[in-house]
Amino acid sequence: MSSSLPDGFDVRFAADADAAAVAELARVVEDAVLGAAVITEGDIRDWWRVTEPGQNVWLIHGGERLVGAATLWPHGDAPNVWGDVHPEALGRGLGTALLELAEGRASDLGAAAVRNEVFAQDETAAALLESRGYRAVRRHYGMRIELGDEAPPEPAWPEGLTVAPFRDGDGPAFHAALGESFQDEWGHAPLEYEEWRRARLDADDFDPEVWAVVRDGDEVAAVIRCDVFRYGGGWVGALGVREPWRRRGVGLALLQHTFRVFHARGERSVGLGVDSENPTGATRLYERAGMHVEDETVTFEKSLA
Repeated sequence: MSSSLPDGFDVRFAADADAAAVAELARVVEDAVLGAAVITEGDIRDWWRVTEPGQNVWLIHGGERLVGAATLWPHGDAPNVWGDVHPEALGRGLGTALLELAEGRASDLGAAAVRNEVFAQDETAAALLESRGYRAVRRHYGMRIELGDEAPPEPAWPEGLTVAPFRDGDGPAFHAALGESFQDEWGHAPLEYEEWRRARLDADDFDPEVWAVVRDGDEVAAVIRCDVFRYGGGWVGALGVREPWRRRGVGLALLQHTFRVFHARGERSVGLGVDSENPTGATRLYERAGMHVEDETVTFEKSLA
């Protein structure tokens, strides 16, 4: 591992025990940039389920204090990176050092490009990326709904469809339906089933009651994968409707069903992330369901060729 760090700082790979400190650093940065912070240790551990902290997460310390961290997800032709530098340590070259490490790792993995996501308001981070040859290529929204005390409306299901929680044995069909639903999504880099199973079904906080499978007879029409608590509330990690069942109100019904599941469990806030240019019109769907844009991130990309 090599990087151009100023005197007084050192870098190392992360270990599982570092998750709490990384979450605290992320909260400090969130608060500085957004004026609020929601990320938790559980969120960081969720990030690390689909990467390897000992190879793809770098921590920079100044003495005993964690002042910088970056995570790379090594999937697809353009791996994604998220990095944080403590506001009090900006301007010291730490962000540049983290970028060098992530870019080097992505290059070693044979990636054609690397992507880095930052909050839309973070002008300092955007300026650093642009100075290193990155260009903005995509925007994503964080959307949320506050459910209130009354139960959300009953969904109106198209005739012949049924919905049920995820059950033992659903894994392969669920994974296949999700992959098919997202195959045209920008940046989609699917995990092979066994890696997906370990990351999702074997997770300590996996709860099948907040996942759901929609069927038309014996065929899976749509699926939704959720987390009981992520980023400050209930979280929809992925909602996929297979092509033959699109434009029939299935996505809206499944989302409304999920809101009711969370509400019955006592959760009053549900969020999700969405590509602003989603080809299936997901942003409009979520707005029809009563969700609103809460935050925005910008994805920057740099060619490694």
